[in-house]
Amino acid sequence: MRENITINSRKLDNSIRRSWQCELVEETFAYWLFAGNFASEIRHSELGVIRRGTISYEYYFKDKWFNIFRFHEPEGDLKFYYCNINMPPIFKNNVVDYVDLDIDILVQNDFSFKILDEDEFKFNSQKFAYSKELKLNVNKSIKDLTDLIERRQFPFDGNLQQ
Repeated sequence: MRENITINSRKLDNSIRRSWQCELVEETFAYWLFAGNFASEIRHSELGVIRRGTISYEYYFKDKWFNIFRFHEPEGDLKFYYCNINMPPIFKNNVVDYVDLDIDILVQNDFSFKILDEDEFKFNSQKFAYSKELKLNVNKSIKDLTDLIERRQFPFDGNLQQ
């Protein structure tokens, strides 16, 4: 039986921004893969409608400054990928904590993509006094992610196996 895991998306001041439940599907030397299910419909200005029953496969990389969510419609079809720029996660006592650094990348199922929330990053970089090193890691992570998308490398390689 899979264990129920709590995921906490935090701000730099450690306050919880969002929290949800997932199940651990796989652990490798490089990442954890979790699966979650939307219990209710969500309407989002950039993402549109995320229907009740949508499944989210969530890749949390142990030493990278991003995570990647792969959203599937309740019927199983790939909806899109959603990538968060964040500090590397901590997984302890059935809880994943990560610090979200605002910038996101929305990747459509044709692999076109759009960088989101750069204005929020600028605002919070002042509010929370993001260090130069942190900003460098964010910029490197954006480049690393866009390279993975453009080259169709894991998990953007078209292999939709869990």
